[in-house]
Amino acid sequence: MVDFAIFLQMSKFIGAGLATIGVTGAGVGVGHIFANFMISLARNPEIEEKLFRYAIIGFALTEAVGLLALMMAFLILFS
Repeated sequence: MVDFAIFLQMSKFIGAGLATIGVTGAGVGVGHIFANFMISLARNPEIEEKLFRYAIIGFALTEAVGLLALMMAFLILFS
């Protein structure tokens, strides 16, 4: 029979691992943001400042989602 403490620790590791999937999604999202920034900059270089502002806002929002996923993994693991 499995001890409850071992089962709880195992469940925490599995839950924390599943919660870090959001960090991967954030990395892919940041790649898409800057790839599309480069494409749009190549098509219309006159509005570089405006495009860069939008890219930085998109980067910050995407990274916030990744950091929230990482925070959730730590909360699962250490609570």
